[in-house]
Order: sequence, then C-alpha cells, then structure tokens
Amino acid sequence: MAREVKIGNRMIGDGYPCYIVAEIGINHNGDLDIAKDMILSAKETGADAVKLQKRTPEICVPKEQRDLMRETPWGYITYMAYREHVEFSKEAYQEIDRYCKELGIDWFVSVWDEGAVDFMEQFDPICYKIASASLTDHSLLRKIRATGRPMILSTGMSTGEQIKDAVGVIGTQDLIVTHATSAYPCDPAELNLRMIPTLKEQYPSCPIGYSGHEVGLVTSVVAVSLGACLVERHITLDRAMWGSDQSASVEPQGIERLVKYIRVTEQALGDGVKQVYESEKSSLSKLRRFSQ
Repeated sequence: MAREVKIGNRMIGDGYPCYIVAEIGINHNGDLDIAKDMILSAKETGADAVKLQKRTPEICVPKEQRDLMRETPWGYITYMAYREHVEFSKEAYQEIDRYCKELGIDWFVSVWDEGAVDFMEQFDPICYKIASASLTDHSLLRKIRATGRPMILSTGMSTGEQIKDAVGVIGTQDLIVTHATSAYPCDPAELNLRMIPTLKEQYPSCPIGYSGHEVGLVTSVVAVSLGACLVERHITLDRAMWGSDQSASVEPQGIERLVKYIRVTEQALGDGVKQVYESEKSSLSKLRRFSQ
C-alpha cells in the first residue's frame, strides 16, 4: 500500500517533496492584519501552507478557568475574554481564505471541538489537523472523520497506546501521523526524533510528519532525514511579541532557511543506490589504484 495522502493539489508521502507548514496558531493575537502579514511572510519563505487554530471558547474553556484574571495587551481581563479575543469571526476567515487563494498558499486549521468543525466546513478545507491535546477526544475524531477530509494527527503528550486507540477510531485512510513533543520550547533531549521511523513501522500506510516546538532549525531538518514527509513549525513576525507560543516560534528569515535546508537535504538523501557519478570520473581516472 502506498504511503501517500493528497492534500489540496499536493501529494504527501515517501518520494514526494516535504510539505512545509508555517503554523500561525494564535500568534496573530486576534489581529487579522498580523495574520495576513504572517501569511504573506510564509508564502515568501517558500512554505507550502499556513495553519491556524479554531476553538469554540464556550466549549473548550473549562468553567473553573473562565473567570481567572490574566494580564494581556488588552488589559487585565478574564481568561474567557482572552480566548474570545483571539478567535476570528466568519468574516475574518473569509478574508483569510481569499488572501491565501490570491497568494497561492494552502491554509487549514486545527479544530479543537465539534462546533469548530461545523464552522470550518463552510470554507471547504483541504484537510483538518487534530491537535495533540485532542488525540483522546474520540467524539471529535469521529466528527472530523465523518467530513471525509484528509486528517493530520499530532501525537504530543500521548502514549503509544493512546495513539493506537486514536488511529483505531479514525482509521488510516487519508491520515498523516505527526510526531511531536508538546513542550514550548522543547528541550532537544526530549524531541525523540527516532520516533519518526518507529511510527513509520507502526503505521505503514500513513505518511509520517514532524511538528516541532524546539528552538533552532537543525533538528527539524534531521526529522526529514529520518523520513518526515511533513514538517510544521510555528511562525511569528517577532519572537518578542506577546503570546504563549512566540518563544517556540520561528521568525520569517528562519522559516526561509528551514525551507532551504529541507530542500537541500531532500536532494542530498538520494535514492540509496550506489553509483559512480560523472563528477567523480575525472578523479577516478587520476587517483584510483588497482592491485591484486
């Protein structure tokens, strides 16, 4: 069985170019102009897609947390008010949809509740991302699977058994599984990149990706060398911006370097078949010695 999934107009899987996702998340802080600046920056870096997050605060925010006070750029407000502030309206998503199509970059979201799925369906999304936090929300998994759209399952803060259960709920059809460690930023010692070939062995029909939250770029490139077909990193305009994910994000010039390093790595990996290249033949004729 081929290890490949089609998302939009792109095939993702072994033998195809790595699909590079710039995760905006909520780094836009509820400002549509900032989100559009991030989308433009992602396009200019060569990323294939941007991703946002969609929640229904009334569903996702636990009751005991709603009235907790929080210092924000918009004043000292409740946690519920903060969560509502960073959610985009239908009109904002219409503009994001229009702008991404104008630029020619894919976009999709991670949906955190069933209402968010219903909301996003009006935009005919190319796929859905399942956040690590939602991996054990089997009702949500079934809701997303019922849309018939490709799915990307993130596996941070999950056991192998929990991942197996989630895949059992949604099946492997049109499923990409991404390795992740849900720490922001993540210590390199906890990245455990060898899980990428482990997941490839465990789910032989699913492309395996990597969702990184570390500081720096090297380890995300190593993930590609280990078989990641999709790489997702958070993007920000400035890591000094306010927000919980900013410190684990990458500024546009960093995303641009990441794209370049991944494309070079893909070329360098080759096909695993030993051959003598034309570029070697001059040295071969000058330097090779034979003896019995």
